[in-house]
Amino acid sequence: MQVIPSIDVENGRSRLVFWPGAGRGEGTPTDRPERIARHFVERGAPLVHVVDLDGARAGQPVNTRAIEAIARAVATPLQVAGGIDGPEQIELAFAAGATRVVMPLAAVAEEPERLAASLRVAGEWLAVGLDARPDRLREYPWRASAPPRLEELVERLAEAGVARVVLAHADPSAEGELLSRLRGLGLTILVAGGISDVEAVTSLRAAGVDGLILGEALLSGRLDFEAAQAAAA
Repeated sequence: MQVIPSIDVENGRSRLVFWPGAGRGEGTPTDRPERIARHFVERGAPLVHVVDLDGARAGQPVNTRAIEAIARAVATPLQVAGGIDGPEQIELAFAAGATRVVMPLAAVAEEPERLAASLRVAGEWLAVGLDARPDRLREYPWRASAPPRLEELVERLAEAGVARVVLAHADPSAEGELLSRLRGLGLTILVAGGISDVEAVTSLRAAGVDGLILGEALLSGRLDFEAAQAAAA
C-alpha cells in the first residue's frame, strides 16, 4: 500500500506550515509546496497529492503556479484535486504539470456525459472522490428516487470506465470488509482523511487498499512518515 503525502494549497502556499525538525529544534519551517513535496519524495513518497483549495471554491484550477513549481521540483506523479469539475479543468491541471486528477462525485454523480468527456481526456488517471460516510450519501440531492449505497455507486463508476476512486473519511475499523469488497471491483482504491495512527494504516493495508493519502497528520507530525510507510509495506 502506498503512503501518499497531501498538501493543501491556498494563495500559492501550503495551508499548514511544515517543520520536520520541530521536535528537535532543527531545520526551518516552510509553507512552500514544492519544498514540502521534495522532502517527502526524498524519503520515498511514490506520489504527491495536491488539493487546490482556491480552485475548489472557483470551480477550476487556480494555484497553477504552485502546481508547476511542484512538478519541476519532484520527478514523481502529481495528483491534483480541487476545481476539477470537467474536461476543461482537467486540461488546465495537466498543462500545469499534474499527471493525475480527482473529480468530486458531485460533478459526475448524475452527469454521464461529463464523466465520459472527462475520461476521454484523463483516461485511467482520472479518479472520482467520494465521501464514504453513509449520511453524506443520503444527504446528496439525488434526482433518482433513492440514494445508492456506496458499493453500488462505486460499481456504477467502474462500469462507466473509472479506474480509481478516492474515499474520504473511510473508517478501516468499521468498514474493512466493505473496503475489501470495493477492491474486488477491480478499481484502484485510495483512502484520504481521518487516519492519524499506525494501527489504522495497518487496517487499511489488511483491507487491500491501494493507497493512503495523508495531509495534516503528516505535516503536523502527528504521524511519522517513515512509520506509516513501514506499517503500509
